[in-house]
Amino acid sequence: MLPFSAIVTRLRAAGCVFAEDEAELIVSTACTPAELAAMVERRVVGLPLEHVLGWAEFHGRRYVVDPGVFVPRRRTEFLVDQAAALLLPGSVVVDLCCGSGALGAALVAGRDPGAGHGPVELYAADIDPAAVRCARRNVDAVGGRVHEGDLYEPLPAALRDRVGILLANVPYVPTEEIELLPTEARVHEARVALDGGTDGLDVLRRVTAEAARWLAPGGQLLFETSERQVPEAVGIVTRDGLIPRVATSEELYATVVIGTRPPG
Repeated sequence: MLPFSAIVTRLRAAGCVFAEDEAELIVSTACTPAELAAMVERRVVGLPLEHVLGWAEFHGRRYVVDPGVFVPRRRTEFLVDQAAALLLPGSVVVDLCCGSGALGAALVAGRDPGAGHGPVELYAADIDPAAVRCARRNVDAVGGRVHEGDLYEPLPAALRDRVGILLANVPYVPTEEIELLPTEARVHEARVALDGGTDGLDVLRRVTAEAARWLAPGGQLLFETSERQVPEAVGIVTRDGLIPRVATSEELYATVVIGTRPPG
């Protein structure tokens, strides 16, 4: 078996800033010496740590993340927190562009029935078959359902006008900026999970165009965006009949736009 010090040395030489921490996670995850050696090698050649481990820690829990699937970012925990503050007992939750399904699963897993939170219905959807396979392992575990297809297209029609919380972690990186992303994301995550079109807001426009037809009166759409995209994103939400609100976290460097369907 590779000595721990040798693993740290190899990871550090490969540019891993937190080599000791990563080595501990890899050692604790590997089941055999052969698996350990293979995991170290995959990390050394540049695979994201989460793809090497097979899981990512998000919102206090571990979620399966398969190779090629978008890794949930820590800053996106802020989006989950914003949704949790709005979620009502018995609500329908939809997680669009769900990737690994970690957002919707974390939102549901964080509910405490004993505190009067009550059950919710969770549905998730993604266009990427690999993401759907991964999401089913995470979403099924909290009693949700995952559908494969483009945005709202695969969702049950019976959900129209019933959705209380619509999470849409849409890709928002402008196409010309994809090449500026870290190699781990640019090379090892699906481009469809990153590329938001010319200004980064193309997918968002498609989401907001249909959102009011799926949200219940008073229901909310929540999505993450960059600080510089906020004015245009707010304008898009407003033009499609939703009432916008912006929430920010300096600690996580996160910006979330919340669009509410007017009641009545």
